[in-house]
Amino acid sequence: MSITTRRRALALGLAVPFIATQVQAQAPWPSKPVRFIVPFPPGQAADIFARLMAERLTDVWKQQVVVENKGGGGGIPGVEAGKAAAPDGYTFLIATSGTFGVNPSLYPDLPYKPLVDFKPVTNIIKGPLIIVAHPSFPASTVPELIELARKEPGKHSYASAGPGTAQHLSMELFKLMAKLDIVHIPYKGSGPAMADLLGGHVKLMMDSTASSLGAIRDGRIKALGVTTMRPAPSLESVPSIGATVPGYDSAGWSGLVAPAKTPDEIVNKVNADLVALMRDPAVLRQFADRATLADPLTPAEFATFMAKDMATWAEVVKATGTKPGN
Repeated sequence: MSITTRRRALALGLAVPFIATQVQAQAPWPSKPVRFIVPFPPGQAADIFARLMAERLTDVWKQQVVVENKGGGGGIPGVEAGKAAAPDGYTFLIATSGTFGVNPSLYPDLPYKPLVDFKPVTNIIKGPLIIVAHPSFPASTVPELIELARKEPGKHSYASAGPGTAQHLSMELFKLMAKLDIVHIPYKGSGPAMADLLGGHVKLMMDSTASSLGAIRDGRIKALGVTTMRPAPSLESVPSIGATVPGYDSAGWSGLVAPAKTPDEIVNKVNADLVALMRDPAVLRQFADRATLADPLTPAEFATFMAKDMATWAEVVKATGTKPGN
């Protein structure tokens, strides 16, 4: 073999791995499984809808979308895991009204900044909350509740899933806007609070529509008003609190964000695919069955929405003096 031939062979040998690397780098996304981190235990609304979207996206992308639960600590450890993930488009975080809306004002040393450490992709759900009461409670509508509470300030109380939760702060926002004195009784979760409401030990509660739906339908509790201006699916006859208290509009929400340096083209593709799913009638029926609203947004709209949500809850946390665990 001549020197020239050997040089050509050597050059070709060096070129093969280089070409292979280029092909691998240009492989269409996604070319391997994608992970959704949920900063809560399984079974909560954020987890339920993350799994619904993951199942659908697995079919769309032809790659497995895996949901990984990292619960505890007010959702903070799970968010930190999302922040530390490689920004390669293969790890996303489920952001919620608690972790991104409330935590920045509830925890002064929060180890993440929602709109700095993450790129918004889209919101997925708006979970309307609802004021519900034991059948023996004197008020059956929001106007009646306001009249009763003003006539008897400090006499009545309400249950919530715990301090700093969407249920607690949404009721506190209602109290602030309507200028009411209703005593907060925090529980360790919605389940125990609902059990005491059903038993008549507490008479009033702010809860999610999804978890209250069955008891409302069979008449064990009565619905006074929902927190969103839009009617809640499966509860369209229940009026909005905002119809009585102008400007009131609140909800628990859950959406998708990516580590801050994730490429925009991937963020935009995930947004487009999720928005398309949230316009699919079959998917919307699954949302409606859980009395939950789909809330597709562009990344820019989602960023604006989160900033507004943080500002709202900062005011409520400050006005009520809410601290973690009290």
